[in-house]
Amino acid sequence: MAKVVVLGLSGDNGLWLVDIDARTVTPLQVPASGDLATAVQQRDAGGTFIKNVDFAVAVSSAQVVFSGHVDG
Repeated sequence: MAKVVVLGLSGDNGLWLVDIDARTVTPLQVPASGDLATAVQQRDAGGTFIKNVDFAVAVSSAQVVFSGHVDG
């Protein structure tokens, strides 16, 4: 199974391609058409799109994660 995730954070219109194996995070251009473009349109309308991810949380800093906290 590939270990690549496309992420978008609330309050940020950008998308990010996260390649776990390569340990890279790269800005991702939104395609003009296709399934990803449709998902982005749903996001722009206020929706949330989640597929094949069973845990994700955005926190204010890496330090918060390493201290074991999940802030709001």
